[in-house]
Amino acid sequence: MYKKEMIAMLLAGGQGSRLGVLTAKVAKPAVAFGGKYRIIDFPLSNCINSGIDTVGVLTQYQPLRLNTHIGIGIPWDLDRNVGGVSILPPYEKSSNSEWYTGTANAIYQNLNYMETYNPDYVLILSGDHIYKMDYEVMLDFHKANKADVTIAAMPVPIEEASRFGIVVTDSDSKIKEFEEKPEHPSSNLASMGIYIFSWPVLKEALIKLKDQPNCDFGKHIIPYCHDKGCRLFAYEYNGYWKDVGTLSSYWEANMELIDIIPEFNLYEEFWKIYTNSANIPPQYIAEQGVVDRCIISNGSEIYGEVHSSVLGGRVTVGKGSVVRDSIIMQGVTIGENCVIEKAIIAEDTVIGDNVVIGVGSDAPNKYKPNIYSGGLATIGENSVIPPGVQIGKNTAVSGVTAEEDYVNGVLESGETLIKAGDRI
Repeated sequence: MYKKEMIAMLLAGGQGSRLGVLTAKVAKPAVAFGGKYRIIDFPLSNCINSGIDTVGVLTQYQPLRLNTHIGIGIPWDLDRNVGGVSILPPYEKSSNSEWYTGTANAIYQNLNYMETYNPDYVLILSGDHIYKMDYEVMLDFHKANKADVTIAAMPVPIEEASRFGIVVTDSDSKIKEFEEKPEHPSSNLASMGIYIFSWPVLKEALIKLKDQPNCDFGKHIIPYCHDKGCRLFAYEYNGYWKDVGTLSSYWEANMELIDIIPEFNLYEEFWKIYTNSANIPPQYIAEQGVVDRCIISNGSEIYGEVHSSVLGGRVTVGKGSVVRDSIIMQGVTIGENCVIEKAIIAEDTVIGDNVVIGVGSDAPNKYKPNIYSGGLATIGENSVIPPGVQIGKNTAVSGVTAEEDYVNGVLESGETLIKAGDRI
């Protein structure tokens, strides 16, 4: 039996369906971010920077890339004999086997894992937010208030508050009530989905609610603890925090990294963001290459122009091509004389010569207007775009496409082109 003061449980099983074709083959926490990172690097780095060396990562949807990326946790210094990082997929049990059905159900199914470390406190995290937070400071706040549950909360504009779980507190930060996505919110303090539980309180609540269908922290566990008279406190956080759950917010968060003074600084010495970096050669910018206000990762070769964009590793931009305001993930090859504006192009995609992406009207997407919006053109991974075609705005393309898939060589704004066998 080991003894850890606090262990972290990182929920990384989500599909992230609002990211459309970007998450057709990969879990949202494994989506690339900022050129060389993946979204899950941020909470993992927060853990190690906060002195937490035992992290359970709960996976479910398309976990392969996530598992490969995390490995045994070496980049985060989480390759420990005791503790370290453990991947916790759903598994078959003797009586019944079931998928994780809600955030709390996933944690409940891993009670044995948590028991192993006999923790005083358990930190519950989500794997799909971009932020830096010292969880140790939050733990000190939890202890100082003799809290049973501490919820990290941040002020949001009141008009957006109905999208979140809202906490209403008294002058001592004690939570008086908890409203899950209220129509008329009574406060603007939004829960960030980051919780510290005193272990006995969490264990009791999970066991008590184990038969609750789709058991969830915001909907079930927190209200249960509140109704039972537990001491719930809100830890107010005022730093940078971005939920990159939609294509527009994902694009914005990447673009914010290249501001003159980025709101979110990847370059701070004292709070490093660690990742599993491939051993690839340095970037190369040819004599005729032009690059300004960009993040360009290792192994990329630039023969054309790249402006205000974020490029992953091993990206090639051909001669005469111009890329603007775009996110190009690793392994993408862009041919010659292309024009790419405000696009998100996922990994290992090949774009032929003389292709134009991101032009035309702002017509809303016909198939999924709430997902493919913001004037973005989104191309899923391993796609092929034939030479000479044009792709409009608010579009989605996925798969190996051929010239005959484009009417008169054009995919109009608002259209979707998904080849057989690919999911949207």
